[in-house]
Amino acid sequence: MNLSLEGKNAIVCGSSQGIGYVIAEELAMMGANCILLARNEGLLQTAVTQLDTSLRQIHSYKVADFSQPETLVPIIEEIAEQQNIHILINNTGGPPAGFIVDAKPEQFIQAFNQHLICNHILMQAVIGGMKKENYGRIINIISTSVKIPLKNLGVSNTIRGAVASWAKTMANELGQFDITVNNVLPGFTKTQRLESIVKNTSHKKSRTVEEVEKEMQEEVPMKRFGEASEIAAVAAFLASPAASYVNGVSIPVDGGRTGSI
Repeated sequence: MNLSLEGKNAIVCGSSQGIGYVIAEELAMMGANCILLARNEGLLQTAVTQLDTSLRQIHSYKVADFSQPETLVPIIEEIAEQQNIHILINNTGGPPAGFIVDAKPEQFIQAFNQHLICNHILMQAVIGGMKKENYGRIINIISTSVKIPLKNLGVSNTIRGAVASWAKTMANELGQFDITVNNVLPGFTKTQRLESIVKNTSHKKSRTVEEVEKEMQEEVPMKRFGEASEIAAVAAFLASPAASYVNGVSIPVDGGRTGSI
């Protein structure tokens, strides 16, 4: 099975920490040259120095704020002019928790811009290079909410579903160019976002963090939270030559929690 990404160039969004950073780690170990995108330059500076370079990979970073899509355009255009991009990992932190009936219209607009619009800007800038190289992998890190809506995540459920539909439509259009578009759907994964959700639930229900975590883990057949590395492994496979005929799918990585086939 060919898992080598030697000579391939990858953009990994939200990669200064968490799932995004661990995905960059995996891609680098497989030989890819990684360009990290995130807001925090201090974290990016540290992250980029920790990536594997044993195959003479060259890694770099760009500071980007996905809450301001218009500022992303010159950044990604500059990157795409300098090299062809083979792999695009769209990964952005989700909207705050809350019931959908309490959400303000501007929350939907902000989340739509931060996720779908930014994804679209990045995609349009890199697909020309993917077509030239006859190799393209667009991988969106979304949520299992595209299968079954999650409690208390009204805005996130809505926007994640839009991204999944965008990805499926694009997969149908780009498959003929050997560009695949797939979604990875993390379940309860040990990240700062999960910690925030747990603390928020703990406060609202007047229960301890430990009680909330235990209750959430009971929903998972494997009775534990996932590790970021377990999400990254699936994303890395989808980025590889071995996944050349996997296109237009949404793969839950959730320990079996999603209640649909």
